[in-house]
Amino acid sequence: MAPNDTPPSGTAHDPEQRTQFADLVRARRAELNEGLNAFAERAVDPVSGVRVKRGWIYRLETGQPVTPPAFEELRALAEACGLPVEALQDAAGSQFHGVDPLSGGSSEATAYVRKLDRLPADQRERLLRLIDTLVPPDSPE
Repeated sequence: MAPNDTPPSGTAHDPEQRTQFADLVRARRAELNEGLNAFAERAVDPVSGVRVKRGWIYRLETGQPVTPPAFEELRALAEACGLPVEALQDAAGSQFHGVDPLSGGSSEATAYVRKLDRLPADQRERLLRLIDTLVPPDSPE
């Protein structure tokens, strides 16, 4: 990494501040052994052509305030990171919106949960009733 590419050490952070997304991007860039300029050059959404600017990435990594990324920007960063966009969505949701990703369970279960939101409400209700017949809900003790 080139000088000035890493966040200054000793940066004060609010103990309640969430940094999952910034940590993921910073760690992945370090794993790729890429400077900030090269990483930013590759942060282009392959569908829309939207680019994530070097300054935004720098502010993100150094804990400065940034605007939460739009989906096209997430896809651009996923491209630069070489990670699935879902990984960046989960981290961004945690950092910017306080929404923690589904934890535990298999990757298959996580995939099912992600698809659940695509179902209309009546079909979700029918599916829940079916699941309850196969695996009864825990009874109160």
